[in-house]
Amino acid sequence: MGALRDHGGSNPFGGSPFEDIFDMFFGRERPQGGEPGPERGTDLRVALEVTLAEAATGVERRIAIAREETCPVCFGTGAEKGSAPETCPTCRGAGQVRYSRRTAFGSFSQVSTCPQCGGAAKVIPHPCVECRGSGRARAKREITVKVPAGVEEGTRLRLPGEGEAGMRGGERGDLYVDLAIAPHAIFSRRGRDLHCEVPVSMAQAALGDEIDVPTLEGPVPLAIPPGLQPGATTTVRGKGMPSLRDGRGDLIVHFQVVIPEELTKEEERLLLQFGKLRGEDIKPQKKTLLGKFRSRLS
Repeated sequence: MGALRDHGGSNPFGGSPFEDIFDMFFGRERPQGGEPGPERGTDLRVALEVTLAEAATGVERRIAIAREETCPVCFGTGAEKGSAPETCPTCRGAGQVRYSRRTAFGSFSQVSTCPQCGGAAKVIPHPCVECRGSGRARAKREITVKVPAGVEEGTRLRLPGEGEAGMRGGERGDLYVDLAIAPHAIFSRRGRDLHCEVPVSMAQAALGDEIDVPTLEGPVPLAIPPGLQPGATTTVRGKGMPSLRDGRGDLIVHFQVVIPEELTKEEERLLLQFGKLRGEDIKPQKKTLLGKFRSRLS
């Protein structure tokens, strides 16, 4: 009974499950013969990596793909030039043949796919030497992919009609391009916002300063307020990534206060004086040989 399938309460030929069993034994002809119609081409999928800057501004890239094209020699007929497909002599164009079959109930006929044409209803006596009768040939093509501004990692672009050629005049398939964004040396992305780390000195953090911070379009000036604490952040509006749906994101700057590993005698004296002015009793420590070695490796 494994041949029985659920078709929503009826079989695909309009009868009951009992008629399916009857057909299995007695070979009632199903409407599957005759010359097959056009067949849509296969969809293709490729991967494409772009930079963060290209994802921000949009870019056009040329990619090379290999796909099945309509044969340029026989124009898809599969037949050698000067010849044409002919009606199958076995099934006479029906795509299926009838066989007599004897069962316990008597002699009956059974219908099956034509073994010579495989149900195509036609045969090709003189196949095309280029495509060997398939009507299609493998070819390399260059395709232009337009990447819109604001795409994210994993975005899939659809290029209609850039897949493989269809069979028997069927429409072409589509080409799907899966986008990946290469890691950036400075910026990390979270949605529409970009993040970066900017080092500042102790003096800059304490007194404030004006520095240049990086953006995708180049450095821009940014004022550091006095008393900046390690790990503090500030937002540069509109310097993030554009969105496919709405406005542009921001740039989030993460400040890293850099502590000098080596001090001159004068720098050490001034820091001690600064500590005394703030009421701090600082007892400077000397860096050990092992500590110096580790700091140079870091």
